Amino acid sequence: MVGFAKRRGSADPESIAAEVMSIAWRRLDQLDADDCRSWLLATARNLLYAEYRGNLDEPVDPASLDDAQAFTPDFLVNSLDTEIDRALAALDPNDREALILVSWDELTPKEAASSLGIKPSAFRVRLHRARKRFLALLRTPESQPNQTPQLSEERS
Repeated sequence: MVGFAKRRGSADPESIAAEVMSIAWRRLDQLDADDCRSWLLATARNLLYAEYRGNLDEPVDPASLDDAQAFTPDFLVNSLDTEIDRALAALDPNDREALILVSWDELTPKEAASSLGIKPSAFRVRLHRARKRFLALLRTPESQPNQTPQLSEERS
């Protein structure tokens, strides 16, 4: 949990991890052993949203607080490669989160979908498109980092 919070720019990743474990302990009887990891990550993400909202200078629309999908903070990502950082930074936050959940947090698409509260089929489509955009951005010269490749609507 500490790494998850740290990779998403938390000011206090240890506190986020501790709070996730505290919440999990209180709800131990409600947790599904097979889906516990995605529940823990979803809880950590919600705490990160709260931390992020607390650091904003402008007030947040209260309607967006009910729907976590409507409010996706633009978390900073730091890898060991500047080209990867550049490509990730140019992605939409939803695309970036899909890639990170699968590649860095090592979730299966089904677990990642569960942690985001969406259907696995919707997540697989999001992940597929995010990978295509990411690869296109890696191939884009560094002088044009703000040009996010647009995909035509595909039907499969």
